[in-house]
Amino acid sequence: MTKKRRRRRRNVNAAQKATRNNDEEDGDRLSKLLDDLLLNILERADTLDAVRACVLSRRMMKLITMLSRFFLSCSSVPGHQDSARIFDPTEFFRINSAVAHVTDNILSTRSPEITISKLQIRFILTQRDSYTIGESVAHAMATQKVGAAEFQILTEKAYLESTPADLLDHAKKFNGFLSACPDAFAGLRRLWLRNMRVAGPDIPNILSACKLLESLHLTHCDSGKNSVLRLEHAQLTELEVKVGKFETVELACLPKLQRVSYNNWFNSHKDPLYLGFVPQLSKLWLAKTGRRSTRTLKLSQLLGNVPSISDLHMDFQSEKIWVLPESPKLLKPVLSKLQHVNLDNLPEGCDLAWTMFILEAAPSLKELCITVWDHWCNMAMRDKEFRERNGYCEKVDVEWKPHAPDFKHKNLVKLTIYGFQADGIFVRFIRCVMEHAVNMAEISLHDRKDKFIDTWLRLENHECGQIQVNLHHLGNHRFYVVKLFRMTTRRQGGGCCDDPKEKCFATLTGVEVVGGDHAGKGIT
Repeated sequence: MTKKRRRRRRNVNAAQKATRNNDEEDGDRLSKLLDDLLLNILERADTLDAVRACVLSRRMMKLITMLSRFFLSCSSVPGHQDSARIFDPTEFFRINSAVAHVTDNILSTRSPEITISKLQIRFILTQRDSYTIGESVAHAMATQKVGAAEFQILTEKAYLESTPADLLDHAKKFNGFLSACPDAFAGLRRLWLRNMRVAGPDIPNILSACKLLESLHLTHCDSGKNSVLRLEHAQLTELEVKVGKFETVELACLPKLQRVSYNNWFNSHKDPLYLGFVPQLSKLWLAKTGRRSTRTLKLSQLLGNVPSISDLHMDFQSEKIWVLPESPKLLKPVLSKLQHVNLDNLPEGCDLAWTMFILEAAPSLKELCITVWDHWCNMAMRDKEFRERNGYCEKVDVEWKPHAPDFKHKNLVKLTIYGFQADGIFVRFIRCVMEHAVNMAEISLHDRKDKFIDTWLRLENHECGQIQVNLHHLGNHRFYVVKLFRMTTRRQGGGCCDDPKEKCFATLTGVEVVGGDHAGKGIT
């Protein structure tokens, strides 16, 4: 053996030894961690991943029985985040069986003295696995302290692959599961159902069985076209309905309901929601891809029984504006407590002035957030023939006239705009808001909602002169410094404002780029 070869072998051996030493040091570091810290780490992970991590260590396996938070999911396929990997559906069913087995094993062997603060299980609705999970959870509820228990139930077929007969079969299987494991459902706090066509009494039966239920999510669930979903429950605080074919959802008697979300309701001649006795309802989230046939909502009617709304989020998904700008006289009784408004995905190129009807009618409003966005990534939605064939509308400005041109809003302090462009539409809108919002403290202008979150300006309402705006455009690394002119300043009663302690109103008359790639360009 030559000297060169012997030297190479010694180097390889030294490298291998160093690697072993590093592995041992890493193992020593892990073993030196306190149990409380290790438990905290394990409880933040998917429970199946935590079991995989602990299987080679006796000490770590003991910690599994001490967990207080569990998230067991049939989606926990190793490598499921790899977009290049193609999965065999049987792999998910295998993991589903593992979820059932691990649920039964952990809940039956853990210390009953340790409270289960959170038990979240996502599984496919198959008879053997579902019943195993249900019986294990019911036994745990009877013998241990279980806090927030949640079932997220998937079906063997996705919605787009399901026929009407499949949807009925999914509901039949779920009803069998409910009947077989009533004690598990009696202790549930959260329930998420998907892809089911339930009979008329099914939902009331579910709510009756789930006495402690606080959150109900229904995705692609209905009772057939033009059906009515009527809900009554003493404990429910949160409801989410996504893509249902209900003619209307009646919230008849839900005394503790606080949050409602309805995404893409079925086109009907009725309002999508009837709000009955919901005295604590404070947050309402509505999303709809509007078409020509979409009914225009009147907030004065929709919220007629609910004057307690403080947060309102409406997502127009870059299509038809399906809410009617009504007069303050009609809206003030129902929007008097409104403090936060999000108007999401308004179509680009349309005037924004109509949104001022909310300021006119909501005197307590503190924050207004607007997102302007078009279907840039969806070529079909930009095709004129496709849009015409599927009933989508052409872009038109929403008709609106101010009912009190000189009204002043004293509580709005923050305006946020995503999808901001330096054109007349946005400048006119900002000018209009500043003219009426006399205590405005912060305006944030963002290019895009998901990427450009560092753009903001802050203004002091009592300062006269220019306001500096830093507008970051990270996509092509451009930096803007924008100057917003406040040309006139006056008191509420007229005359010049010389005292900074006086309540003043500033009029925005123009925007000029004073730095960066677009220096010298002005917009008025």
